[in-house]
Amino acid sequence: MYGAQHLHEFGGLPAVDFQHTSDGGSRPAADAAAWRVFVDPYGDEDRDRPWAEEFADFLDTVDPAGVRALIIGQWGEAYEEKSSVPINLVIAAADRLTSLEAVFVGDLEAEEAEITWIEQSDVTALLAAFPALTELGVRGGTDLVFPPTKHERLRSLTIQAGGLPVEVVRGVLDSELPALERLDLWLGVSAYEGNTDVADLAPLLSGTRFPRLNHLGVRNSEIQNEIAAAIASAPVVAQLRVLDLSNGTLGDEGAAALLEGQPLTHLEVLDLHHHFLSDAVAERVRSALEPHGVRVDLSEKCEPWGDRGAEGRYTAVSE
Repeated sequence: MYGAQHLHEFGGLPAVDFQHTSDGGSRPAADAAAWRVFVDPYGDEDRDRPWAEEFADFLDTVDPAGVRALIIGQWGEAYEEKSSVPINLVIAAADRLTSLEAVFVGDLEAEEAEITWIEQSDVTALLAAFPALTELGVRGGTDLVFPPTKHERLRSLTIQAGGLPVEVVRGVLDSELPALERLDLWLGVSAYEGNTDVADLAPLLSGTRFPRLNHLGVRNSEIQNEIAAAIASAPVVAQLRVLDLSNGTLGDEGAAALLEGQPLTHLEVLDLHHHFLSDAVAERVRSALEPHGVRVDLSEKCEPWGDRGAEGRYTAVSE
């Protein structure tokens, strides 16, 4: 299994490390990059400093009024300091970050911290502080809090986790997000508190929760077959352009359920990469959908561990 990797783009903009530009690299305009602000507690002494100092330098160096996208990278010892540390500093600068539209919290890759080591907090504080925010991304499920919230402009919400607590899923699905077009949830595994089951997804699958939703990802789950079977008859599918069931334990059972359910020929993309489908069933999926113009991603075929069969299947990202 592999861990998550640094973002290459966010909010429709290329990701640029502020640290690189402050060390003499070329610096784009404030509104031309998704700015990644981070510290390295394991690096040289010049960079072993509080995130608050790095962020203060960022605000003084890059015109904060022009910043459209902000990526919060490593803010210290990931398994000791919660994300409330950088979140509160960003919120305190809300009167300077007047153009901010997109925030990602926890852009750490495996070499910095395993995804389950990232200590999160109540990320909805950002939504309350930035009513113009259109995109929010979060990586890490430990101590993540997402109480039901209301936000008029949020169009994209991504939560990546090796184990996503069901309380977070319920909070998201109980939220009023009338503009939401894209939802991407990495459910993870039960060994790391990923305890969501299909019944918990009922408000989402009904199609009434988020009327503008057209891109749905329910990914990285050890119950991917059960999710696929539920989605096969879920009303929400009719409104989708993109359905993403990747990174999980999907096998022939789940794929067959999709093929036997409602038509999927209206989709633009069906993403099933990192899967456990047999060649025969994978070909059935392609043959059923690709002639209708659906782009089917069946890359990264996996084999179960050892001779354990279905029990040997694994998600792409766990610890």
